[in-house]
Amino acid sequence: MKSSIRNAKHILRQIFDSDYFPEGADVVRNRPDKFEVGRCIPFLILHLGCLGVLWVGWSWTAVVVALFLYAVRMFAITAFYHRYFSHRTFRTSRIAQFLFAVIGNMAIQRGALWWASVHRHHHRHSDEDNDIHSPARQGFLWAHIGWMTSSRNFPTDYSAVPDLARYPELRFLNRFDLIVPVLFGLSLFGLGYLLERFFPSLGTSPAQIFVWGFFVSTTVLLHGTLFINSLAHTFGRRRFATGDDSRNSLLLALLTLGEGWHNNHHRYMYSARQGFYWWEIDISYYLLKFLSLLGIVWGLREVPKVVYDESQNARFSYRRAKP
Repeated sequence: MKSSIRNAKHILRQIFDSDYFPEGADVVRNRPDKFEVGRCIPFLILHLGCLGVLWVGWSWTAVVVALFLYAVRMFAITAFYHRYFSHRTFRTSRIAQFLFAVIGNMAIQRGALWWASVHRHHHRHSDEDNDIHSPARQGFLWAHIGWMTSSRNFPTDYSAVPDLARYPELRFLNRFDLIVPVLFGLSLFGLGYLLERFFPSLGTSPAQIFVWGFFVSTTVLLHGTLFINSLAHTFGRRRFATGDDSRNSLLLALLTLGEGWHNNHHRYMYSARQGFYWWEIDISYYLLKFLSLLGIVWGLREVPKVVYDESQNARFSYRRAKP
């Protein structure tokens, strides 16, 4: 009985403190990869929450809110969690860095330091045995979402992100990564109340805004992001011989605001743009260019000429990849 109570306390504490590992983070990281039911529960709740539309119904207002929150949070993930925190492809102020870390945390993909540490590991071992989400090694479903249910992938490897870990505010957001999603959910109830109270003609309610803005929008956003781990390594075309299975896909680029040009990205990860050519739509890059005009970001790193020369000279240029 005492052992069960102690384990329950450990689990409860870890829900709120992502850096809490009684046995030590290194011990957890050395566990074998496996699907764990307990780690699956948050994803199950998120998906089941989408069924709330059967009770709250829909309105154009709720749909617009969901789409807006999808776009804003996807930009925070693609432009900042990925291109800034993971690859440092541009510079920004400490205030903007914190702000977009908060918005990215609203996507319920954990803290920016954990996200960046995992992604940097992926680039070091892309589609090799040590890659934690490779479709070629562990299968499509594991690469898509299964790896997130394994406790060995839960601790943040702070040694992989020393440039980010020196900011205490980012460490706080990373350690207590549940605070922002909870406040986000409560704010959606508040928004729904205000819309229902002062704009009744919009035909929405607090519960409806919460279900569409939190559950539906976040679930679609999660899978859109995870498709880059799974589909972008199995579906699409290859321009560069990168030594991994990364692909380029217009469909995924549209869904993720530019992340679908994944083969481009794996060839040169240090560029702020992933659509290397004008016809490769990269909405996140366009928005970063706009923010640079406002002085919010600066020093956007571009694709070097040698990479463009390689693209032009490659005899397999944009040949459809073999399955």
